[in-house]
Amino acid sequence: MTQTSDNVTWLTQEAYDQLKAELEYLSGPARIEIAKKIEAAREEGDLRENGGYHAAKEEQGKQELRVRQLTQLLENAKVGEAPADTGVVAPGMVVTIAFDGDETDTVTFLLASREYASANIETYSPQSPLGSGVNGKKVGEDAEYELPNGRKAMVRVLEAKPYNG
Repeated sequence: MTQTSDNVTWLTQEAYDQLKAELEYLSGPARIEIAKKIEAAREEGDLRENGGYHAAKEEQGKQELRVRQLTQLLENAKVGEAPADTGVVAPGMVVTIAFDGDETDTVTFLLASREYASANIETYSPQSPLGSGVNGKKVGEDAEYELPNGRKAMVRVLEAKPYNG
């Protein structure tokens, strides 16, 4: 689980290991693969009209950006334990909220860094308006946050449980 505070990202050992493995792959085998793609595309001739070459260079740029992001994230990471199951919303928790007290209109999400975004559960950053609004609230408490249009919205925390992957 992650929690970002003053450029420090808290990670479980499992999360740290996953991100480190991704960095090692992107810095090693993936760089070799993309270099081979670029070289093969160069051998096809005129680079100005070579779609394969331009696609490979774009892929290389995205890959290098991810390497820089992971390097920075891991340099500032602190490894710790998953949050305790105390019923208090914190990064690394799966949170269920109700909008405007209507317990039929609920949303469940993971409060964590975008590094945890997956197809299985929606992820909200602790720095997002909703994330910062519910962070630190107890189950049953109301939280207010600011909408993109500047208006305020109210939610009630219905559940907060540690994320189990």
